[in-house]
Amino acid sequence: MQRLRRDLGRSKVVAFINPKGGVHKTTATVLASAAMGAARNGGVIAWDDNELRGTLGLRAGSARHGRTIRHLVEHLDQVEAAGVHLPEHLDEFLRHSSEGTFDVLAGDEDPKLQRQLDPTTVLRVLDILTRTHQIVCIDTGNNVESQNWRTVVGNVDRLVVTTVPREDAAFSADWMLDLLEENGYGELVRNAVTLLSMPTPNAGPLLTDLQRHFGTRTRACAVVPYDPALEAGSKIEFSALRPDTRVAWFEAAATIVDGL
Repeated sequence: MQRLRRDLGRSKVVAFINPKGGVHKTTATVLASAAMGAARNGGVIAWDDNELRGTLGLRAGSARHGRTIRHLVEHLDQVEAAGVHLPEHLDEFLRHSSEGTFDVLAGDEDPKLQRQLDPTTVLRVLDILTRTHQIVCIDTGNNVESQNWRTVVGNVDRLVVTTVPREDAAFSADWMLDLLEENGYGELVRNAVTLLSMPTPNAGPLLTDLQRHFGTRTRACAVVPYDPALEAGSKIEFSALRPDTRVAWFEAAATIVDGL
């Protein structure tokens, strides 16, 4: 817990990435945020920055209202001008995790919103979130060519490469890391953390090989076990996980925070 509770000096931004869908990006964002928030007694926010109908807002907490990133963008000028009242004004656009350990900025279902999330707007949102929270966890989309995705990657403190022990998922992650290195993000790749999530109770033959491989490509590789509480794809509650799963997520979150 001490690794998770230490003073970070300034707010940190962590992006969960893999251009392939179905590799537990949203699950990882929610559970890492929950572990960090539980250890730090809040100060953590999860932002669903998926281009097309991300589900983080549905899976992470209680929808006390229907406001999303779209509503925040529409009122960005007023929120930015709130001064010392910024946290209260921003809170009007946030949801809270069901257990109250972290905040949520939900994505929007309108695909046209992506036209509004240009680099300048993304940076303005990031500025607000880092002024009000100690750790910002971003669930990214799948389009590595989008301005939104590239702006986020260019302004993070840590990348978390999420994958599952399948060849297609690992290949997608590997290809993305190559692309990032080719575009000048070699140091970010070397300091990244790979998060291998188990979608079934059985580890399968690829797990050890992938641990070894991504352990050489990124700074660390953490493995989190299968948990039946996650099978339904519904709302995620950290307390509903098995004790060994919670321990694994605390360890994974600490690995993500190490060195920030």
